[in-house]
Amino acid sequence: MQKNSVNKAIIVGRMGQKPELKYTPAQTAVTNITIATNETRRDASGNNIDSTEWHRVVVFGKTAEFVANYLDKGALIYVEGRLQTRSWEDRDGVKKYTTEIVAMTVTPLGGGGGSQQGGGSRPAQNSGGGYGGGAPSGGAPSGGSAPGGNPFGGGEDDEPLPF
Repeated sequence: MQKNSVNKAIIVGRMGQKPELKYTPAQTAVTNITIATNETRRDASGNNIDSTEWHRVVVFGKTAEFVANYLDKGALIYVEGRLQTRSWEDRDGVKKYTTEIVAMTVTPLGGGGGSQQGGGSRPAQNSGGGYGGGAPSGGAPSGGSAPGGNPFGGGEDDEPLPF
């Protein structure tokens, strides 16, 4: 890694559609989701202007399975990962590009849409993985799963944080 270089993305927003779980040929779980973030600002005349930005997110491994099985359209989630741009050629031979967030951590924050079946307040983390043409770097499924307890030292029955 190059010194003095950081590639980190953190967003909090709502899921735009129901996630669809797929598997690579190496049987690594992959889920693609879109997340909407909203911003309100005032124009020169003092009127509020709302704008929505859509973000593409790709999730691998156990975290992908968690997202597909426990979260739904409209769920408020925290995503932490890295930005990655990839390219491909369409049917007409035109080169296309997309920039997406490769999620390392997905944490449901509650509110709207998420089904939250059993243990929805725990963060789901993915300790590795990358996205280069459809499979994580290294070829093997990346490890990672939901931690066994509250990372802040509380008990299993504690209420989730209000943010």
